[in-house]
Amino acid sequence: MKLGVFLTLFRRHSLEDALAYVSKQGIQTVEIATGGYVGNHHLRPSEVLGNPKEIERIKKLLERYQLTISALSCHGNPLHPNPEVAEQHQRDFEQTILLAEELGVETVVNFSGCPGESETSQRPVWVTCPWPNDFSEIVAWQWEEKVLPYWERMGRLFRDHGVKAAVEPHPGFVVYNTETALRLCKAAGEQVGINFDPSHMFWQGMDPVASILALQRRIYHFHAKDTAIYPYNNALNGVLDTKSYKDVRQRSWTFRTVGYGHGTEVWKDIVSALRTVGYDGAVSIEHEDGLMSVQEGFTKAVRFLQEILITETSGEMYWA
Repeated sequence: MKLGVFLTLFRRHSLEDALAYVSKQGIQTVEIATGGYVGNHHLRPSEVLGNPKEIERIKKLLERYQLTISALSCHGNPLHPNPEVAEQHQRDFEQTILLAEELGVETVVNFSGCPGESETSQRPVWVTCPWPNDFSEIVAWQWEEKVLPYWERMGRLFRDHGVKAAVEPHPGFVVYNTETALRLCKAAGEQVGINFDPSHMFWQGMDPVASILALQRRIYHFHAKDTAIYPYNNALNGVLDTKSYKDVRQRSWTFRTVGYGHGTEVWKDIVSALRTVGYDGAVSIEHEDGLMSVQEGFTKAVRFLQEILITETSGEMYWA
């Protein structure tokens, strides 16, 4: 496995300055944002596509700093019920696929998307319980009429361009846990797999190791991010928390830098599980820690993960 970083952390810096900095910190591979909600601070597909000189410039920068690109990421909602949003995110997605092909990048990361509750919706609707029956009917409609047809088509598009999709399970979208991830992968074909982020599993009460062992070789990319659960607030309000991420004191949970939600042994088990299922790709640091600066969170994550990746053996481990 290679230690990586989601380069959007350093979006205030030029591509070259960001690459130079992370290389000195021991990073081996980078994930670069190309659109969607995250934006395209370092690579704008519309400016690079079909531009051999720009493609060559990017490749030389990577070579100069001894880095590779683990994935291009356009986290968006191409199934958004607002046509303007859906069209923009779909355009970002399709251009990112084409750019990945030109750059020789194997993987494109995105969310599964989330439709509304009907053809007349204006905003996405994420259902969290089966009753009243309206909710179950909404979920069935979303999957059968929107999600499955869309991802079956996208699976063919990815195959045509020799690139893989890594869909990130995330609450608020139709793929948010192991079960929904496996359902999408089965429908979309081998070109569609998962970008696994343990932080999204932790706050839902899931076990990332169990999920990794279930998903197995459908994990195509990995985000290194942690979650801290606050027992007192969680005991009162549960994990379905809509308060601002900035309101850390009142929330039931919050995203943290790796090691600040769960300790070394938990993260060693996660890395061992990844190795058990044959994953040898990027461990891409993502920073969304409201209690640390980007600089502090990044450098602490690098040190924490370097120790784990170095000390973990390459042998297989099995869980009952």
